[in-house]
Amino acid sequence: MTKQKSYGDIDSLKTHTPADNDSVGNQEIDDTQSIPSPLIEWDCGDMAQAHADGLHGMALIAEFVKHLPNKPGVYRMFDENAAVLYVGKAKNLKKRVVNYTRLHGHSNHIAPTVNMEFVVTRTETEALLLEANLIKRLHPRFNVLLRDDKSFPYIIITKGHSAPGLFKHRGARTRKGDYFGPFASAGAVNHAINSLQRAFLLRSCTDSALENRSRPCLLYQIKRCAGPCTHEISDGDYALLVREAKAFLSGKSHSVKEQLAKAMQQASNAMDFERAAIYRDRLAALSHVVSHQGINPQSTEEADIFAIVQEGGLTSIQVFFFRTGQNWGNRAYFPKADPALSAAEVLNAFIAQFYDNKPIPKLVLLSEDIDEHDLVTEALSLKAGRKIQITVPERGEKRELVEHSLSNAREALGRRLAETATQKKLLAGMAETFHLPYAPCRIEVYDNSHIMGTSAVGGMIVAGVDGFVKNQYRKFNIRATDITPGDDYGMMREVVKRRFSRLIKEHGLPRREHMPDTEAEDIFPPWPDVILIDGGQGQMKVVRDILEELEIKHLVTAIGIAKGVDREAGRERFFMEGKPSFTLPPRDPVLYFIQRLRDEAHRFAIGTHRARRKKAFVQNPLDEIDGIGPKRKRALLEHFGTAKAVAGAAIEDLMQVEGISQAMAQLIRDHFREK
Repeated sequence: MTKQKSYGDIDSLKTHTPADNDSVGNQEIDDTQSIPSPLIEWDCGDMAQAHADGLHGMALIAEFVKHLPNKPGVYRMFDENAAVLYVGKAKNLKKRVVNYTRLHGHSNHIAPTVNMEFVVTRTETEALLLEANLIKRLHPRFNVLLRDDKSFPYIIITKGHSAPGLFKHRGARTRKGDYFGPFASAGAVNHAINSLQRAFLLRSCTDSALENRSRPCLLYQIKRCAGPCTHEISDGDYALLVREAKAFLSGKSHSVKEQLAKAMQQASNAMDFERAAIYRDRLAALSHVVSHQGINPQSTEEADIFAIVQEGGLTSIQVFFFRTGQNWGNRAYFPKADPALSAAEVLNAFIAQFYDNKPIPKLVLLSEDIDEHDLVTEALSLKAGRKIQITVPERGEKRELVEHSLSNAREALGRRLAETATQKKLLAGMAETFHLPYAPCRIEVYDNSHIMGTSAVGGMIVAGVDGFVKNQYRKFNIRATDITPGDDYGMMREVVKRRFSRLIKEHGLPRREHMPDTEAEDIFPPWPDVILIDGGQGQMKVVRDILEELEIKHLVTAIGIAKGVDREAGRERFFMEGKPSFTLPPRDPVLYFIQRLRDEAHRFAIGTHRARRKKAFVQNPLDEIDGIGPKRKRALLEHFGTAKAVAGAAIEDLMQVEGISQAMAQLIRDHFREK
């Protein structure tokens, strides 16, 4: 017997977080169209018993096939730990899944399958969008995975103020304004903003700073801002600067430069050389923006370019962004994929995932055609709400752009192969040096940072075969109140205990104790093989006690790194349980490798500490009081001058401030009495 469960959207499956509106240039894109609605989860009722009876692999799938509909949809395969092994889509679920009952190279993800789930969609296009959505959120072991999927930065010119500002923006688009992008990196945006400030003199200060300034800031003095805060420029002239900036970012750079050149000539003819010099400097800044963008195509207004190269079991995909006829940067991706998959198959899956939460340009250029060209084109057009063209250019300027992208993809892959080979050798050398049973797949390094015990934090960095894995870094704000300020042992105890207690809770104990899971070697493991502690025998005793308390001492190798004589690099001493402390030869590659790991942990811990200290330094005591928002806070500070004066004020004096009732005054008074 089969049952159907209707779902209005993917949120009901707890796998999707609705994306924010994206933009191409300053055009808004509604991302909600990527979610098919309604969805039907197909429940093969009798299969619960089959699962309980221990069926798995092809036998289990053969039972599922009997109950599947001849409709498009998405299927998921699960292992015995309820982890998703594979997500696939089908034009016809029954016909697609029946293929798994025949041996055609599917054994990797068929054998461990102990359960399956199905979602029926109205069309194959909706199935493709849902498949990409699920892959990105569930990270199945055997799918092509887009591993580095950080959001792209944009430039925003704000709205809702008489003097709009020019800012870098990343994340949800909740702020009102015109967005321009994406840019490939934060560096590219910073460089562009720096030049645009010189060209258009738009402010970059906060609204609060703008409203409270009594004289122009340093940026006005160095001619990076027009000074709207103190009305050094009229509202009308500033609005003209804003329009020029929007026109330039929208692709009308040529007309903007022509207008500035004309204005410069007019000022020169009128003998107003100071004003002419201002226009000259603005023109130079605009030329600087364009000249530092590399290739700027003449006939390609808006496009993304994907070039793929495969070698040595790795895949490199180079993505270039062209907006408003300008090159806004590129980024290299190295998706996880089965080496048996062709470049066309990997690129097909990659593009569907790539545009799950990003704006889609009118034109997508590829280095080679993909397997489901028409289907992907239809899906992206449905998501964008307008016609999208995907093509493989064969000649002309567009082909030159693709060839340029291919060249960058080859170079990026060559660097990655060299780095990976070197990293593997270092990990193997580390295993030999420290007598480990195998080369570690995941190394965690811990360090603490504080100043006389204040703003104390712990930092954890992670490294593996691909180098530093920054999305796995963790910071720990020291919470314990019974730790003496500056007690490094107490801080290390809290950090390690919190880390491994949570690891046990979320992932359980690893199944294998003495060797890595070769079946999942392409999945970065949650459990470390080695932990490096920045400290000597004292810190090591603390760590060993915690690991023993949690009964995981036999699962993790802990190594302490003590500073050398006179804290000299190259003379570090290493501490391991059951062995006397020892040093490594000064030029040992493994020593350099461990020094690099320790220095990265030190950098991360110090950076985290500084950020926390800065936040505490600028925090106002009024921010801690419930019910005191920006308006009441400003009113109190304008009335009393300082937070210290507010703390010493009587209730009657507090009630003299606009917006402060007797109850609120009492709340403020009680708060500072408790403090």
